[in-house]
Amino acid sequence: MRDILLLAGDTGGTKIDLAIYSTSEGLDQPLAATTVRSVDYPDLESAAGAFLASEGVRADEAVFGVAGPVVQGRATGTNLPWSLDEASLARALGVRRVTLINDLQAIANAMPNLHSQDLQTLNEGTPQLGGTLAVVAPGTGMGQAYLVCENGRYRPMPSEGGHSSFSPNTDLEVELLRYLRKRYPHVSVERVCSGRWMVNLYEFLRDEGHASEPAWLAEELAAAEDPTPVIVTAGLDGERSCEICRKTVEMFVRILGAAAGNLALTVMATGGVYLSGGVSYRLREAIANGPFMEAFQSKGRLSYLVEMMPVHLVTHPQPGLLGAAAFGLERLQAAS
Repeated sequence: MRDILLLAGDTGGTKIDLAIYSTSEGLDQPLAATTVRSVDYPDLESAAGAFLASEGVRADEAVFGVAGPVVQGRATGTNLPWSLDEASLARALGVRRVTLINDLQAIANAMPNLHSQDLQTLNEGTPQLGGTLAVVAPGTGMGQAYLVCENGRYRPMPSEGGHSSFSPNTDLEVELLRYLRKRYPHVSVERVCSGRWMVNLYEFLRDEGHASEPAWLAEELAAAEDPTPVIVTAGLDGERSCEICRKTVEMFVRILGAAAGNLALTVMATGGVYLSGGVSYRLREAIANGPFMEAFQSKGRLSYLVEMMPVHLVTHPQPGLLGAAAFGLERLQAAS
């Protein structure tokens, strides 16, 4: 039987991960892979087409995780101004079928395929066999998803929970909500808990007098295309004192913990909660040693329930790509 090639991709607001897989080599052995900046291409067709051309191969099918809701084979990126259509992509790439899935659905699909070395456990808990899994993934935006077990196999379910309303849990967070309500008609979780909008926490702390902005930091931020890496680097730097950045990171981690706990209760994630996304990985030490678990488990009368839920930090570098590939290969193998 001829080897079937799959093009898989994880399309985010900042970068695009692409790889070619074969049904013979499987999920752990991609034939080729690359990562490109989203802003360097006018559309997904151009990015994916350039990758295929550079490798001199033609894929049979393609699966892309996209940062936004997928409806009837079409999607518009939430943090990327691209309109995507399965049929148009298939024609442009010369493949027989393209499937678009929500980027968090792709990440969720990766969870059952992770190995122990791909996880850092924050809370052992008491996992229930076949229990629902929750996935929280702050990257450019705030992604959320969950998986339900059907006939012994986990099925990923998409969600746009990152756009649900921000719910403050401390006096400082109440102040933050009031501050942001002057800017936005709707203050979502994403506005306070994502890479793109971490700057909102920083500006709140600065503008409301909770911490001062050093002159050197103001200069770096003014020169930066994206302020978030500057804030995170300074917030995690033990050598250079930067109170406002440390407070920004701590506030972010606490809000992330509360949001993860909210999703865990909403879907009854008795199988476990998984933290993924580029921001979670970058802040892994702050999450492990900071207020994340305290905020996660602070759920009043149901605190005992979330305390029983395992919590893992995903350390795999490309879970979205892995999940998109797993989705496509499973379907190809089932068809053959």
